[in-house]
Amino acid sequence: MAELKPEEAALEALLEGVTPLSGERIDRDRAAGRVLAEAVTARLDVPPFDNSAMDGYALHHADAGRWLPVAQRIAAGAPARPLARGSCARIFTGGELPPGADCVVMQERVELESDRALIPADLPEGDNVRRRGRDVALGSELLPAGERLEAAALGHLAGQGITEVPVRRRPRVALLSTGDEIVEPGQPLGPGQLYNSNRPMLRRLLERFGAEVVRVESVPDTADATRTILAEAAGQADVVVTTGGVSVGEEDHVRAAVEALGRLDLWRLAIRPGKPLALGRLPGADGQEARFVGLPGNPVSGFVGAWLFLRPLMGALLGCPALATLPRLSARADFATSTGPRRHYMRVALEFGEEGIVAKAFRDQNSGVLASCIGADALAVIPPHSRVESGEPVACLWLRGD
Repeated sequence: MAELKPEEAALEALLEGVTPLSGERIDRDRAAGRVLAEAVTARLDVPPFDNSAMDGYALHHADAGRWLPVAQRIAAGAPARPLARGSCARIFTGGELPPGADCVVMQERVELESDRALIPADLPEGDNVRRRGRDVALGSELLPAGERLEAAALGHLAGQGITEVPVRRRPRVALLSTGDEIVEPGQPLGPGQLYNSNRPMLRRLLERFGAEVVRVESVPDTADATRTILAEAAGQADVVVTTGGVSVGEEDHVRAAVEALGRLDLWRLAIRPGKPLALGRLPGADGQEARFVGLPGNPVSGFVGAWLFLRPLMGALLGCPALATLPRLSARADFATSTGPRRHYMRVALEFGEEGIVAKAFRDQNSGVLASCIGADALAVIPPHSRVESGEPVACLWLRGD
């Protein structure tokens, strides 16, 4: 029997030689969730001029503590005239600070009489002023290569007037389901058959990890069909993902097909769930290699395997450090468990309170119970040959961050 390999060895084998994919330029409005292929440099100062942080009165700091005539009114978007000493300007949030002014007093602190304003004396210099370039300085790095473009980053780009961005090409993934017992929803179930829950689950996870699923297919349980479809898929995709067929049964043809077509880097891991997981390489298009990830058929094993292996693989192909590793946090176990020779990834919900984080394990951790993944905020990592008592600290991999 093949020796069980640790997860670290699997990741090393999976990511060996992986380099980021080529880049392309796309419209910023279509770039949500994409990864920058190169750094973006600021074209403008933000804000582009000194402006007021609130509604109030702009003045020279030295004139505080006296009655000042209101010399002008400055709304946001309106030009400001130079402000003479001994006067003030009515100004609104975002309005351009007039030359000669260096602070703004909020309107609630000002006493008005006709066209004059009594300014309090205790004003800090520069109060309520947003200086030019405070957020972004012209010529500075706006966003680094590898940044995933989510809401704030897209706003940052728009604030520079940028309409096109250089992003990594999305990894192309072929998602193949094996097993004649697996039926697609909408078809009648025959004796001994199950609906395919892995396909929609893994497709959503892959897309969440930044991939483009370019081929979805069911593979008949024959050696010839398995080899043919794997070879075709490797010619279309950067990564071929299969579910099922990597165990040792007579109808499990995937592992043998990978060995016949390319190479098997690793098989069978010392993790629970997900022991029958295979990693390898297949001949791809234009002399390139396609990475192969053979996930177990049990849905929970596929779910856990996707987070542990597909996510960092997509991160490497996209050159995105944020995808390369799952965030770790420490929680207090609200359960007791023990492990054998395999590391256990338990599906847990996290409760955040004043006394810290509590990890609550789903009651049934069997690899066929997909319900355990629906409310899972994290995977609690239980080392091999260990015991965790209720109340003890446990390391957790956070799943809600993408």
